[in-house]
Amino acid sequence: MKQNSIIFLLIFGLFSCNTEGVKKETGKLENKDVKEKVVQGEDPVQALVPTNQVDLFEAENGLKIKWFEHGKGDFLKDGDVVQINYDVRLEDGTLVDGNQLLKRDFLPFLVGFGLQTSGWDIAFRKLKVGDFVEIILPGDLARGKAGIKNLIPPNATNIIHARILKKVNPTRVIDGTKVWLLEENETEEKIANEESTVDFHYMVSSPSHPKYDISYRRAKPFEMRFSDNGIVRGLKLGLLKAKKSDKLWIVIPAAEAYGNKGLVDLVKPGENIFYDIFIMDVR
Repeated sequence: MKQNSIIFLLIFGLFSCNTEGVKKETGKLENKDVKEKVVQGEDPVQALVPTNQVDLFEAENGLKIKWFEHGKGDFLKDGDVVQINYDVRLEDGTLVDGNQLLKRDFLPFLVGFGLQTSGWDIAFRKLKVGDFVEIILPGDLARGKAGIKNLIPPNATNIIHARILKKVNPTRVIDGTKVWLLEENETEEKIANEESTVDFHYMVSSPSHPKYDISYRRAKPFEMRFSDNGIVRGLKLGLLKAKKSDKLWIVIPAAEAYGNKGLVDLVKPGENIFYDIFIMDVR
């Protein structure tokens, strides 16, 4: 399977950028293809067609950001979740990633935890809600020497067009642990409590080591009893009220994770951690 998008990411992609089964599209977007779609009665999601450049940032590492529209407010920071309408193309115009490939008007993106390549986090820290930009990532800030077989050549420059649509507040916050309920099983009545056992697949990241453990690689979900010892407290807090088939993003502060000790060479002292979770069962 070619690596397709995030979900991105992750599994919406998550686990991102798994582009399997995604067709490649070549050619540049033309004005005749521009359409605006109204999403759930909210503001239109505008097509990603560049207009006149209004600003430019160039870094010594080769990263460039061209602004076509400036948003307002504060710059995005690590731990922010935003909805983005985006696509990623090669220099010849080949489309290799984007929410439209998943037939979605936007996807969520979490800043600072390596959901995409390192260049994404560097660039997004310079953006605000409302920005419409073109981000040019040199190969070493994109997919590097490895590339993605049959999709992105080694050392290929990636060209991202992105609109930052809105910032998404957590669904709930418990003792500093933030939970975003990205997809909810609204028909399931059984919810996780302190007496439950929860089976789930996950990807966990620290800012210094993105995706340092992914349960999908073992083809077996993790089984967690709330009574188990040795489980990060913030993870237990984040899984309270979860239901079968829910998809969650959980950002856990260091104090509810590995604190000032860290975890071997995977989580530095004082680092927050991030879980992308899909609930398989609640018992």
